[in-house]
Amino acid sequence: MTDWSPRTKAVHSGTRRSQYGEMAEALFLTQGFIYDSPEQAEARFIETGPDEFIYARYGNPTVRMFEERIAALEGTEDAFATASGMAAVNGALCGLLKAGDHVVSSRALFGSCLYILEEVLTRYGVKVTFVDGTDLQQWRDAIRADTKAVFLETVANPTLEVIDLKAVADIAHAQDAIVIVDNVFATPVFANAVADGADVVIYSATKHIDGQGRCLGGVICGTKDFIRKVAEPYLKHTGGSLSPFNAWVMLKGLETVHLRCGAQADAALKIAQAVEHHSNLAQTLYPHLPSHPQHQVATRQMRKGGTVIALDIAAGKEAAFRFLNALNIVSISNNLGDSKSLVTHPATTTHQRLTEDQRDALGITDGLVRLSVGLEDADDLVADIVQALDMI
Repeated sequence: MTDWSPRTKAVHSGTRRSQYGEMAEALFLTQGFIYDSPEQAEARFIETGPDEFIYARYGNPTVRMFEERIAALEGTEDAFATASGMAAVNGALCGLLKAGDHVVSSRALFGSCLYILEEVLTRYGVKVTFVDGTDLQQWRDAIRADTKAVFLETVANPTLEVIDLKAVADIAHAQDAIVIVDNVFATPVFANAVADGADVVIYSATKHIDGQGRCLGGVICGTKDFIRKVAEPYLKHTGGSLSPFNAWVMLKGLETVHLRCGAQADAALKIAQAVEHHSNLAQTLYPHLPSHPQHQVATRQMRKGGTVIALDIAAGKEAAFRFLNALNIVSISNNLGDSKSLVTHPATTTHQRLTEDQRDALGITDGLVRLSVGLEDADDLVADIVQALDMI
């Protein structure tokens, strides 16, 4: 299996079959498991083997298949599946950090990630320093000898800021800090965060891994020690585990993730190129456009530019709303990574909790819209987006 390509691993890794030899992965919809004797139950609570389970909150055969498959695809020793992407972020950070610990984070983050760092961790005595993620000197100045971890989104939501992961990881590792990254926008298809220096990689499986708008899910990928000694104890006792049914959906999603994301990224680049110079846009942000501020970093870290485009409508909120209302194919929704194209206005949805000054600091203008490109025909999408821009 170690010699297989990522695309093959995404189809076959982690498969475990029952005595019936089923072709599709089995769905084990069970909360608990039976023991042959009290002696066996006692032994299992002391240490579980690879095919031994106690309770669905601790583990499940279907969930374990998903964990092993995504770990193989990501190139990590192990993984722990969670109820959502935010459960994964919370589990990785709260499982690791305690009062007095110091963490450094990029400032450009998804609104819920900011909430965990600004509100949850600080409430319990964790010290948090925010930096401009693209400024390596700020990372050097902020990371100290007592810094326990750094956290960043490899591609920021929603401004598509791309951080030089290898450079940040080198700075962090020089102080023995753990590098935790949210790699959702870069996807496991286009980027290898572990090869670039990440110690822990987090995904919202809700996005590209499911990719069809059906289920919530998340996953933490890392070393066996981090997964079993840091993440698992916190998550299994606080209840953030993934349901077996959702794990089964994610397994089936992984079978097609390379095909879907590849087609979506190709369409995203075509759309970005087609609208980049439209008169009603102040800026078009897409990592593989030469005009992107971190274009060189993006092309080095990502095989393709991803499935998301940020369009900054020149005339602000009212014009952005007119654009959204004029779209015919693209639906208004705050999800992303779906097979259907989706668009949202971050300032009034995903980042509405932030003050105007905070949004300004992150580059989230009143005219910014986030476009998640789906699997529709690229020419149809270009036509729909251009006519909506013209309607402004």
